[in-house]
Amino acid sequence: MELYGYPLKAKFTYPKPPPTKILPATSTVAASYKNRIPYQPESISLPWMPNAYYKAAALNPTLAPLSESFPGLPPTKIIPFVSERPNGVFTRHTLDDWHRSNMTNYKESETTRHNAERLRADLNRTIKDVYQQAKRTQGESTKNLGERVNDIEYWKSELCLELDAMIRETNSLTDMQKRLERALADTEGPFQVAHKCLLNREKRMGIDLVHDDVEKQLITEIKIIRSVRERLQQCLNTVNAQLMCNKEARQELEKDLADKQMGHHIDNKCYQLKNTSRGIHYYRGVERIDATISVPETWARFTDNNIFRSQSQRATSAKLRASTESILMGTADEMWRQFSKVNDAFTSRITEIANAKSKIQTHLAKTRQEIFQIETKIQVIQKTIKDKEVQLKVAQTRLDERTRRPNVELCRDTAQIRLVQEVNEINETLRNLHQCLRASEDMLQMLVRSKAVLEHDLVIKNNSLFIDQERCMGMRKTYPSTVQILGYV
Repeated sequence: MELYGYPLKAKFTYPKPPPTKILPATSTVAASYKNRIPYQPESISLPWMPNAYYKAAALNPTLAPLSESFPGLPPTKIIPFVSERPNGVFTRHTLDDWHRSNMTNYKESETTRHNAERLRADLNRTIKDVYQQAKRTQGESTKNLGERVNDIEYWKSELCLELDAMIRETNSLTDMQKRLERALADTEGPFQVAHKCLLNREKRMGIDLVHDDVEKQLITEIKIIRSVRERLQQCLNTVNAQLMCNKEARQELEKDLADKQMGHHIDNKCYQLKNTSRGIHYYRGVERIDATISVPETWARFTDNNIFRSQSQRATSAKLRASTESILMGTADEMWRQFSKVNDAFTSRITEIANAKSKIQTHLAKTRQEIFQIETKIQVIQKTIKDKEVQLKVAQTRLDERTRRPNVELCRDTAQIRLVQEVNEINETLRNLHQCLRASEDMLQMLVRSKAVLEHDLVIKNNSLFIDQERCMGMRKTYPSTVQILGYV
């Protein structure tokens, strides 16, 4: 028979004990399981079986009636149970067993407490070691982050100083560039004046068309101005190239400085993080991600190279500004000396010109009439071009609007094909009209020149005197000053 209240799990673990007539003592049964680890399924959250065992063992066992144990026999045939002890006492264990069980429980309790105390001491020591190691490791990381922040601040200050110096140098070179552009633009006036003087003197007729000293000086002046323009243009190209180099160096500095500022912000934020800070989370596997692309040596060398490159460009820019200033001074002085020579030659030639008159009237009226008609025709062509441009705008606007059709609505339909053809046709028409306009304008210029020649033929000598004295010398009075040539205004 099975014992009432026997633990269910232990029943399958140990051999089945021999049947007894009486229930065993609770302490004896409990002692038989003292070194066993119970099986605890994860899906059951109830305590282990000993609790149930003690509850079951606390029940008072009862025996079934003898008549039910021996079916088929009458009560008179059943042998009565006679107690071997007086007063009906059933003895389960001896007193020595009871004392021995108590001593065993005491020793086991002391051993368990000793092991628990030793485990607690080990746990305290382990926790203390873990805390100290974590504090030491975190302190080293914080110290390294602080050193990193200091390094970034140092290079940031160096970058800021170099960037300010580069900005000042770039601004100075930009001012020099503007002066060069103004000086180059100011040479266009003297060049046009000298060129127009030569063209005006070409209008002389007959004996007045002589290769005199004025013409020689004007040709020399044109050559000098061209040489000056070439030198200024070459210098301007060099300045523009240097400005591009300065801007590239500046962009590198600004990009590096921006990266330093972002890195400083991030590292400073990391430096100030504590165990009690907000915003700290778990990032599983982040320690296995290595997104670094540099080491401290290459990191510092990169910024140092940027600063060195900027310093080199600044030195080159300063030398270029000095050489450009020298070129401006030299070219202005050279042009001014030749200008004075041409004016002296004109003054001498004007005193030698005598009055001469001769008129020509052939084709003058027709030329003027043709000029009027060509100008009228030019206006008509211009109006036609404007009308066609409006039509072209309409067609191109339609095409542009149709590009915003959604999805399958972007159909190459007949309207689309016709609009494209319309744009091509209008463009072709505009090209033809522009060619006609240019041809008309060229013809107009030729007619104006022909008219000037005819008018020049009317009075040869007076015209020569008028050209040299009124036109040429009148234009040369507006020659720019040295300050303008140098580009200061």
